[in-house]
Amino acid sequence: MNKINDFWIDFCQKHHVDPEELEEVFAFGRNSHDADVLSDLVNRGIKTATTSVYDLDGAMPVVGKYAIVLNGKNEPVCVIQNKTVEIMPFKNVSAEHAYLEGEGDRSYEYWRKVHEKFFAQECEEDLDTTFTENTEVVCETFEKVD
Repeated sequence: MNKINDFWIDFCQKHHVDPEELEEVFAFGRNSHDADVLSDLVNRGIKTATTSVYDLDGAMPVVGKYAIVLNGKNEPVCVIQNKTVEIMPFKNVSAEHAYLEGEGDRSYEYWRKVHEKFFAQECEEDLDTTFTENTEVVCETFEKVD
């Protein structure tokens, strides 16, 4: 955690950001390979959005707050800042949002296929529920700031 803390403190000093503005430290995906691939997309400015299953018991992302993105080795890769946060049924996620996620060929069809499988597994294993088209998801857009 020391490496992550040092990374954050350096960022705050460089950008004159209050250290209390850090919302979370996380890796995208469910394994180290996904974390490496997705953090690389963020770092290159291709991935500027994400979607997650809405968890009533979890913390909601806040517009303007910062997050540290980790790679598959739990090392800090970059800092992002939330720009928008919306809750909606999975079936209402737009093709534009899917494109901004930057994954695969960036098509809506690819996004739906990958995310349906991902969310079904997450709902079953982590949330003790069943994923459907009406499952509420949190759609975020963000900007890489360092």
